[in-house]
Amino acid sequence: MTTFEKIYNVVKQIPKGKVATYGLVATLAGNPRWARVVGYALHVNPEPFIIPCHRVVNREGRVAPAFAFGGENVQRQLLENEGIVFEKNGCIDLKKYCWNGEIL
Repeated sequence: MTTFEKIYNVVKQIPKGKVATYGLVATLAGNPRWARVVGYALHVNPEPFIIPCHRVVNREGRVAPAFAFGGENVQRQLLENEGIVFEKNGCIDLKKYCWNGEIL
């Protein structure tokens, strides 16, 4: 299995209404130092409707300014459609919405 495939397998597990950080995805995919690689993999996501890359945010709970599938406003809207509420500062409360990493 390639590194990108490992990353995609983790991202597929993030439940609707939850998010994960790049670092958490990297750790669960096998290497905590792959956070940037997670970003690269999601930017070229071959199946954006199957691999929910919009559910991956940075360590501050911010969406990607260069979200590959329409920009940060699209990523934010997709998350809001799943019930995620953004704070006034534009961040997601990770204590409330971060996925616990439990692989199904």
